[in-house]
Amino acid sequence: MSSFRLLFEVALALMQARRKQTIVAGVGVLFSIAMFITLLGFMNGLNMLLDGLILNRTPHVRLYNEVKARPKQVSEEYFNDTSKKYFVSSVRPFKVRKDIYNSASILKSLQQDIRVAGIAPRVSVQVFFTIGSIDLAAVVNGIDVPAEIKLFNFKDYVPEGNPIDAMNIPNSIILGKGIAEKLMVQLGDMVPVTTSAGERYTLKVVGIFQSGIADYDKVTCFASLATTQKLLIQNSNYISDIQIKLKDLTTAPLLAQEFAKKYQVDAEDIQTANAQFETGSDVRSIISYAVGITLLVVAGFGIYNILNMMIYEKMDTIAILKATGFSGKDVQSIFIYIALTIGIIGGVCGVLVGLLLSYGIDQIPFITPALPTVKTFPVDYNPKYYVTATVFAIVTTYLAGYFPAKKASVVDPVVIIRGK
Repeated sequence: MSSFRLLFEVALALMQARRKQTIVAGVGVLFSIAMFITLLGFMNGLNMLLDGLILNRTPHVRLYNEVKARPKQVSEEYFNDTSKKYFVSSVRPFKVRKDIYNSASILKSLQQDIRVAGIAPRVSVQVFFTIGSIDLAAVVNGIDVPAEIKLFNFKDYVPEGNPIDAMNIPNSIILGKGIAEKLMVQLGDMVPVTTSAGERYTLKVVGIFQSGIADYDKVTCFASLATTQKLLIQNSNYISDIQIKLKDLTTAPLLAQEFAKKYQVDAEDIQTANAQFETGSDVRSIISYAVGITLLVVAGFGIYNILNMMIYEKMDTIAILKATGFSGKDVQSIFIYIALTIGIIGGVCGVLVGLLLSYGIDQIPFITPALPTVKTFPVDYNPKYYVTATVFAIVTTYLAGYFPAKKASVVDPVVIIRGK
């Protein structure tokens, strides 16, 4: 312990003798750490915001019945002569039921599955809103409102009105913002709706939905399951989609295959449905880490150059230290202590400055009509950025000090003193 204390005091004395260079090296580490944390926090906060627009509104697994081509054409059943070729035009898709057969038992089974975090049934119906002589096509999604709020943060996307009213008020609807603007309606207004089957209804507007994706808001509306089933003239067991949230997102592809086979329905997992968004997030994260690490490496080279210059300028001191009994290992330890001191102090200060910069960005107003729930720039305060930055700073500065320190440890004091 006494040996460490002595070596550390010598290291501090050398740093004070080269105070300006030491401060420059420390500021380099501080700046690199602060920018690393700020950049990653902001970029990943932005990633979370952008992905949330889609991924947070997407089920991990979706069960439905897909309209598909007939697996075996009629011509194959009645014309078996392989020596001839038959051409059939305008082949229609295989007729399948749009609703999920035995949906009540499937919902009950999924609720008992320990891998499932929650389920939200849905019914979709195509409708037309009439403006004079113009019909606007749209889709009304019948939802279990409490389940949608819990699993998909549905309330955050309804800036006007209360989504619970869609469940409590009969014959009510939540319009997409784009449709509401075209119809020029407000909360409490009545809108006429015509289904694809020709049935006409009048629904009360109880909310305005805004996802942040303009094209989606122009064609999408929401209502309760009961209201949508009424539009389709179906009973309460009619369910066309089952949206599933899992406890482990990574198991979605395998569970989608399992559920499709088990319940005899089509299934789509979130990775397949939104592969492009995950790819974009990964690319942005890689770029952020690459830039941040580059800053730390540049700071490391700065420390390396400063310690190199310090060794050349302190050859006399190194010779005296060795002549008075300090070993080469002791001299090496002194310069490594210098590098680590710069790295630790610069790293701690950099973490604090990075946190302050991140907080400052988090307070900058960011108001846009496309994102009604966002009020300031998004920042991610994940502790792993701070830990990664600190560890990398210490490792970088250690390596930057190791090689100059190794060079100082082999200095021959006799040659230096004789040269003087």
